Amino acid sequence: MEVIILAGGLGTRLRTVVNEVPKCMAPVAGKPFLWYLLKYLTHYNVHRVILSVGYLREVVFRWIEEYKDEYPFDFDYVVEEEPLGTGGGIKLAMNKVLGTEAIILNGDTYFDVDLDAFLRIHNNYNSLLSIALKRMTAFDRYGNIKCGLNNEVQEFEEKKYCENGQINGGVYVLNKVVPFFDNLPDKFSFETQVLQPNSGKGCIYGFVQEGYFIDIGIPEDYQKANHDFSSLFKFSI
Repeated sequence: MEVIILAGGLGTRLRTVVNEVPKCMAPVAGKPFLWYLLKYLTHYNVHRVILSVGYLREVVFRWIEEYKDEYPFDFDYVVEEEPLGTGGGIKLAMNKVLGTEAIILNGDTYFDVDLDAFLRIHNNYNSLLSIALKRMTAFDRYGNIKCGLNNEVQEFEEKKYCENGQINGGVYVLNKVVPFFDNLPDKFSFETQVLQPNSGKGCIYGFVQEGYFIDIGIPEDYQKANHDFSSLFKFSI
């Protein structure tokens, strides 16, 4: 299993509480956030992790060099010399994938998805791109995702208040060979230039996952992660 972690974000909304490190290295309950993502991956047959890095990448390089022997997988990198957006980062990293597909994780999101089951259902559906969905109530920070009865993604709704829905959990399985990136520039949004225009075309599927979810992209949820992780990982640290 190969995993891409999108770790090139600037984290502008977190600057009031975290600075001088990239968002994936924000300290949470005594560890960099990246530590929790890598710890999570050790529960699966991951043999290679590709980090898409950019802003303050030297911080990531130094930390991985110091702690890489603690993990049972190899590390590789792609470097965003300038921010490429979520789509550009994924496109660049997919060039390094050796197998037929890759798991993709957002570097600022922890979503406890059963990756073995997720990959299996992705292949069973002959999906080109699968999204791990998280059920949510009373939210307006994320757009709601509508799926058909067969789990095919039909529509990505604009961000607005939603009483009950399901959101993009920031965990994907993406096939190596896909038409999504054809004719797209190096810098683009995965959400608006890949996901939205290809919904309803029988190639993107969404599967609800019930595991713990946190996105540390805003100060309130960053503080929540500090509180939650202190108990969730107290036997691991």
